[in-house]
Amino acid sequence: MSIADSILSVNNDLPIRTELPVHSGKVRSVYWLTDNDSRRLITDKAYPVPIDTPLAIMVISDRISAFDCIWHGEGGMLGVRGKGAALNAISNHWFELFKQQGLADSHILDIPHPFVWIVQKAQPVMIEAICRQYITGSMWRAYEKGERHFCGIQLEEGLKQDSKLANLLITPSTKGILKGIPNVPEADDVNITQQNILENYQAFNFETPQDVELYEKLLCEGFQVISQALDNLGQIFVDTKFEFGYVRGLDGNKKLIYMDEVGTPDSSRIWDQEYYAQGKVVENSKEGFRQLLLNHFPDPDILLNKNRMQERQQLAADNALPVDVLMQVSNTYIEIAEKITGKPLVVSDNPKEEIIRVLKRDYQLID
Repeated sequence: MSIADSILSVNNDLPIRTELPVHSGKVRSVYWLTDNDSRRLITDKAYPVPIDTPLAIMVISDRISAFDCIWHGEGGMLGVRGKGAALNAISNHWFELFKQQGLADSHILDIPHPFVWIVQKAQPVMIEAICRQYITGSMWRAYEKGERHFCGIQLEEGLKQDSKLANLLITPSTKGILKGIPNVPEADDVNITQQNILENYQAFNFETPQDVELYEKLLCEGFQVISQALDNLGQIFVDTKFEFGYVRGLDGNKKLIYMDEVGTPDSSRIWDQEYYAQGKVVENSKEGFRQLLLNHFPDPDILLNKNRMQERQQLAADNALPVDVLMQVSNTYIEIAEKITGKPLVVSDNPKEEIIRVLKRDYQLID
């Protein structure tokens, strides 16, 4: 069996019983279960949610996106071997640690397979909640050009690229295009301030102003928990993105939870501590792949300039990356997952076949 066969690139064609269209994002696909199947699983599996809670099967893929494009490799490699399993394993590990330390829950109810989550329906908060401990990436590029205000925060003069910031910064941006909010442009991924959120908390899907404070508390606590754990492993938690939402508890009341993935190489920058002490940045996250692309193509402005998106998409479609490049990325994901979880990562030879078998045999979700 070839490496390409072990990569799950298409994850929206599984024969899971559903009455709604499959929602497929850059990496994950979501299958909303029928009302009967949701109620049956809640009862049979004793999930701690109200009986009328809608459930979904969330299937991750091995696709890799960067600069808002999906990339592929030679030899039919339509993703990165082991990436999906690594992302899920890391998120599962952090969610469990959050629970142990008394932070908020997640939307995950069950993990039938390394590529699969069973989740309860959540009402997302329309914010990309970003924490930064070091100045790098887009923030550094803006700072280098003279910008000193970020999301209502003023940075001091004299900062160096990749240096540690005096304080953990919360630099939120919009999730999706939000309309009719004063001082917030109607575009995706727009930087916003704490004041923007507090003055328009309902437009961002917060239930109360107090929940804005809670989101910031959970954001900082989650960052610190992961940062400390990574520090113990010789890794630096540079920056990360969290997403939040509301679910109903057994009592029927809404509660704010972490959702999507947390602390993964896709949603975070992770640096090797030993190399950083020597003045070098060694990425153990997708940022390494982004840097590789910037160095691989002769005109990196195509990847950085949002006005050249059409050219960028054509670049991704027309260029199959070398196999050794994608295997290098695969090794990064697998090694950091094994370091974080302390367990070997099991990489399936045929993940799609396994998923179908498990969901049919143990969950009766496939006819």
